[in-house]
Amino acid sequence: MKRSFFDEDHDLFREVVQEFDAREVAPHYAQWDADHLMDRTLWTAAGEQGLLGLTVPEEFGGAGMADYRFRTVMDEEFAARNHLGVALAFHLHDDMVLPHLLAYASEDLKARVLPGMVSGELITSIAMTEPGAGSDLRGIRTKAIRDGDDWLISGQKTFIGNGLSGDAALVLARTDGGTGRGKHDSFSLFFVEKTSGYSVGRQLDKMGLRASDTVELFFDQVRVPSAQLVGEVGRGLEYCAAQLPQGRLAIAVASSAVARATYTHTLRYVGERNAFGERVVDFQNTQFVLADLLTEIEATEAYVDQAVHAFNRGELDAQDAAKVKLFASERVKTVTDRCLQLHGGYGYILEYPVAQAFLGARLLSIFGGTSEIMRSVIGSELSRIAGGTGRSNRGGRA
Repeated sequence: MKRSFFDEDHDLFREVVQEFDAREVAPHYAQWDADHLMDRTLWTAAGEQGLLGLTVPEEFGGAGMADYRFRTVMDEEFAARNHLGVALAFHLHDDMVLPHLLAYASEDLKARVLPGMVSGELITSIAMTEPGAGSDLRGIRTKAIRDGDDWLISGQKTFIGNGLSGDAALVLARTDGGTGRGKHDSFSLFFVEKTSGYSVGRQLDKMGLRASDTVELFFDQVRVPSAQLVGEVGRGLEYCAAQLPQGRLAIAVASSAVARATYTHTLRYVGERNAFGERVVDFQNTQFVLADLLTEIEATEAYVDQAVHAFNRGELDAQDAAKVKLFASERVKTVTDRCLQLHGGYGYILEYPVAQAFLGARLLSIFGGTSEIMRSVIGSELSRIAGGTGRSNRGGRA
């Protein structure tokens, strides 16, 4: 089925991304994967190419391009070349941190940090998850205590992408002084730059997407000026809930891109590989599997494309974002698994794109809220529609 999603501007942008990947990513990606860390030069090169902070207004150095189809192009090109770690790192920076700053930060804070985020000179991470609190954000224990005109932040965060390479983190912390499960207004957001008391713990050894660094972060009485409070005190969970649709759309887009890229690699492989004197693609079982997968992929693309259009119109709400994230992230697991099977023993070898895609795709139904949480979000809304008194997920679960 022909896809009518992109226009000429997106096609031109695709050429820019392809050239960038060939020049700045492809020659180095294998080494970054081995090192579990990408060079900072990647970020500044991306900034020079105009690939970071696409939505940032021109007054802060950005392009002011709110059309999410441009981000979709980037994911499709990085996935096509099996450079998923780059896509993830950029998503954390652009889809998890940036929206909160654009929506809630003071004009002074925007003027100070957004130009660096656009240029790639300021790399950011989002620090919410803790060892004892993932999906249930009300369980976090990191504290922010007033000290004159500043705040002192203490606590631990884990599974923080860009945490090692990053220069600053968007931190969710308790500002009510409590230690138990917090209330809706117990938390606030802070833009915390690396300084005294801000330390990086061990680098976590992930099963996939290894080029994107992931670490633990520790905060020991880190002094943060009041000017780096993002928005108002006590509204942190509200802000996080409001920005969840973009983050979850980003994961759905990535899932769709990985599924398509893996299928394309597999179709090429089974067309070249012979068994019992025939091409693998000529076996009926192979054709049936590929037919099922192609149908799933096209259905996923159509669903994700509609979600992108809804987001561009400002109409993608939390429930719809949960639905598309759930569907796409579960589909990509099926696609990569069945494509790996068609590769036989070679599918288990990491130098083959299908093996890397299989490992990377496994994160997508966990990251940004597990599939179980997505079902809970959707189910809560169904309960409301049916006239029930289902528990609300807003503000408390990631």
